[in-house]
Amino acid sequence: MKKLTEIRWHGRGGQGAKTASLLLADVAFSTGLYIQGFPEYGPERMGAPITAYNRLCNEPLRVHSNIYYPDYVAVVDETLLASVDVTAGLKKEGAIVINTAKNPEEVLPLLKGYEGKVYTIDAAKISIATIGKNIPNTPMLAAVVKASGVMSEEEFLGNMEASLRHKFASKPEVIESNMEALRVSLKEVKLYER
Repeated sequence: MKKLTEIRWHGRGGQGAKTASLLLADVAFSTGLYIQGFPEYGPERMGAPITAYNRLCNEPLRVHSNIYYPDYVAVVDETLLASVDVTAGLKKEGAIVINTAKNPEEVLPLLKGYEGKVYTIDAAKISIATIGKNIPNTPMLAAVVKASGVMSEEEFLGNMEASLRHKFASKPEVIESNMEALRVSLKEVKLYER
């Protein structure tokens, strides 16, 4: 039976939403899934809203378009809740994952009546505490994996470590801090269900 998971990422240029979607594609590929990870480009500049996408499936993917009806949405910058319709097309059976220090109840009024699951995580706090600077994409990546269940936490952490070792071969000092950010995020993501 075909199991397709579609994820849409909302962020601002420079926050790492595109990088997070590509890292998710990389680690999902390592688990044997067929994957797509791609950004939607326009005239974006640093700080401008951007969108990135993931498709993960246990069968070959034949669709090559943007994702209009995602199962999951990741919001890397909570200020986008007021200016972008992040819940557009979001399936009620899915979930939205928001980088915010607020409780889910505080962000519900900004979700335009979305009735599905809402996850929150203070990705800024976690990244500052573990990595030493505000790089929200690493904690958000872990939160999306936790919310979506696209792979087990053990599989995710193992494949992420391998991916980071390859990506940062010349900067090994960043690997453990990023791994710590992932581990903390898997524990600290909060779910609000009505």
